[in-house]
This record gives sequence, structure tokens and C-alpha cells, in this order.
Amino acid sequence: MSDPNNCLFCKIGSGKIPSYKVYEDDDLLAFLDIAPIRDGHVLIIPKSHHDYFDDLPEELAAKIIVLAQKMAKVQKRLYGVKRVGIMFTGVDVEHAHCHVVPMVKASDITSRQYITNDDLEFAPRPHADAEELSVISKQIQAGLSA
Repeated sequence: MSDPNNCLFCKIGSGKIPSYKVYEDDDLLAFLDIAPIRDGHVLIIPKSHHDYFDDLPEELAAKIIVLAQKMAKVQKRLYGVKRVGIMFTGVDVEHAHCHVVPMVKASDITSRQYITNDDLEFAPRPHADAEELSVISKQIQAGLSA
């Protein structure tokens, strides 16, 4: 198990590091990804530390999925997309987290299996503008409250 004291998402969940919150309750925090795949890309984390998705207690995993469904409905309305993808990757931070991404293109969330160009390289995702993230977080908060 990774060290919760040095965990970026534990620090965000406890409020020690600021985030662009879109939802919060006793168990979960949802906030905007600062390097989004698309506008409105949200991360949902449990406030308690669990390294990976399969480490989550079933009840907590279910709460994340239910919130992701609500988030997806808001994102569809806000961004006019037909699909919203969710994924638990655990690649960048060893703290279970769900990505909820409005999908403009099928390639927004895909597997390398489907890419025909073997030498494809990716640049780091650029960070979004702070003012833009602030506006988007308020739009999603309003959508969840409606």
C-alpha cells in the first residue's frame, strides 16, 4: 500500500491542496482534472485511501459509479456529447480514482490496441487555464444541483 501521508489525492481530499470541486460528501470528492482530455473531465476520488479500484469496499465503489452516472448526465447536457466515458486507471496516482470524460471523439478514451501507427507518441497533456476550470466547475456544480 502506498503512503497516504504522501498521497496527492489524500491531500486534495482533505483540503490541504486546493481543487476545482464539483461535488463533495463525507465519502467522495469530485473535481476537475487540471490536465483534461476534454473540457469537463472530472476525477472522482474516495476520501479514504485505497490504492486501486479493486481495493475499494463494494459500497464505496458503487457510490463512485452512481456519482459518475449523475456526472455523465450533466456533462452530456453541458457539452452536447452522446457519450461519456469512465475509467479507473491508477497510472499517475496510487489512489483509486475514476475519470469521467465527455467524449467528443471515440479516440478520447481508447486502447493502444486500436491504434494502427506503432510508433505513436504522446505529449504530456497541457494544463487547463485556472479561470476556465473555475467556470467549468461552477457549471457542473449547477448541473448536479438541478
